[in-house]
Amino acid sequence: PLAVKAFQEAGLQIEMMTSGITDPEDPLTEKVLQTASDLGIRFYRLGYYKYDPALSVEDNLQKIKGQMTGLARLNEKYQIHGAYQNHAGSNFGAPVWDLWTVIKDMDPRWTGCQYDVRHATVEGNRSWPLGMKLLKEHIRCMVSKDFRWGEEDGKAREVNVPIGEGIVDFPAYFELVKELGIRGPITVHLEYPMFPEKEMTRAEMKAHAIQLMRKDLDALKKYL
Repeated sequence: PLAVKAFQEAGLQIEMMTSGITDPEDPLTEKVLQTASDLGIRFYRLGYYKYDPALSVEDNLQKIKGQMTGLARLNEKYQIHGAYQNHAGSNFGAPVWDLWTVIKDMDPRWTGCQYDVRHATVEGNRSWPLGMKLLKEHIRCMVSKDFRWGEEDGKAREVNVPIGEGIVDFPAYFELVKELGIRGPITVHLEYPMFPEKEMTRAEMKAHAIQLMRKDLDALKKYL
């Protein structure tokens, strides 16, 4: 509540929040969702689910579905949308097909995907539109950020860069967003190195960070 009050005093509205919520039985889960809803927050991002190597993929999906079903009931109770971010790697949701399998029968008003085109591009350089079309009814919020491929020790690795300086096809992405009629808030994640190696004062760091945020925001507005 204190954070929301501070933002409101600065003329800003908190519409979405990040959380570590994954378990509907955790005693803090319902308290946090109720508080967020009372404060006017309409969306929250869930925490991440890991695949248990001791279980089959199918059994993992059933286990995760049970937890997300419990969260879906709480989301509806408090009129707040819980969104799971598709994140590149080996966790649940990386290929997005597994996420769709779990949430396809849940009410998209309360449970969905915080769609991240950057991570979708990593996992499916050309096939990401298929996953996006699959999840379209459940996408109520989105993430914008960019990357390019680099190399380290002879292996490909992701290098985060400002929006428009990487390989994410934002024109094609937003054309598809428009075509599918997707609506909702968009967050900008600044995950690339923000400060040069030289020593900077706190004031210089603040000014530099704001400059980079404005640069990403301007690039995003151009694509929109």
